[in-house]
Amino acid sequence: MKAVSLFANIGVAEAYLQNIGINVVVANELIERRAKLYSEIYPKSKMICGDITNDKVFAEIVDACKANKVEILMATPPCQGMSTAGLQEENDERNRLICPVIKMIEELKPKYVFIENVPMFYNTEIAVDGKKVLIPELVQSRLAGKYVINKYTIDTKDYSVPQTRERAILLLSRKDQRKEWVLPEKDKKIVTMRDAIGDLPMLDPFVNDISEEERKAMFPLYEERRKAALEISHWHIPPRHVKRQVVAMQHTPTGCTAYDNPVYFPVKKNGEAVKGYHNTYKRQNWDTAAYTVTMDNRKISSQNNVHPGREYTTENGEILYSDARTLTLYELMIIMSLPKDWPVPKTAPEAFLRRIIGEGIPPLFVKKVFKNLL
Repeated sequence: MKAVSLFANIGVAEAYLQNIGINVVVANELIERRAKLYSEIYPKSKMICGDITNDKVFAEIVDACKANKVEILMATPPCQGMSTAGLQEENDERNRLICPVIKMIEELKPKYVFIENVPMFYNTEIAVDGKKVLIPELVQSRLAGKYVINKYTIDTKDYSVPQTRERAILLLSRKDQRKEWVLPEKDKKIVTMRDAIGDLPMLDPFVNDISEEERKAMFPLYEERRKAALEISHWHIPPRHVKRQVVAMQHTPTGCTAYDNPVYFPVKKNGEAVKGYHNTYKRQNWDTAAYTVTMDNRKISSQNNVHPGREYTTENGEILYSDARTLTLYELMIIMSLPKDWPVPKTAPEAFLRRIIGEGIPPLFVKKVFKNLL
């Protein structure tokens, strides 16, 4: 079946679709840098770069979809205006991007539609024709005549993704189709961080503000571990941090926050104690799915970003915890359920990819939903 991907970004969501017989033949992305990388990863798709709210761009997408006989529309509009990790501004223009999606559905009349966003999507009001309306009510009023609309709130950890990520999912089936699109059954086993990345060896952070002599004293196996990591993947690179944060995490056990350390708690550059939420400076747990990957996943001081770590004893008898760092991009890719052979160019900047992945929906979940349709 042929599909169009709206708000495609670099194509995280569709990473497995071609393997199961879904060809994304048309894609649209606003930001040129993302659109260019999408085309490098998916050279057979026609990428239309531009603002979908622009009439000319909208018409170009419609014409390309009609020419390619698109049967499925996939839309993953930006969620920053609704996300609990964002500002949740009532009049954020991004909240209204459901409007061109609905218009596109009315224009193309695809057999099936997949819409994804954060759970607040269902409770968000937008202004339409001078009146406030909840997004689900708008979808219902405009499309229920021709489509069966199935509405879900899911957690991707229930579908073999090693990450807790709650999403709002709308599956629309045109009423003249024999098959109604519904979610697959939940998987019985949760895939934990231990399952996902527990086989990877220890990896030390790169500490920015120390000398080489101090690095050798703090991490005598740094270079050896770095080389071993790069043999595993080009993207398994030691994250860069500052010493005071690394030291705090060296003394923080698995699943705990450095705020609870009696001595080695988070401090500012001037030595003052940092004040913050207890989901920051926090290690993940080995025996649960990972916390939600956010766009700000490079920082120890951001939400639930630190590797679970392993307890060890130094030559001096001090108990420390390994991997005092955020997850590598390679580890994030695994937790996002991206395929290990995903053809992202090695020239792509790591910081750019980290942010993009934090915006995406885990592609293994998308694959399972589309397989249930097929």
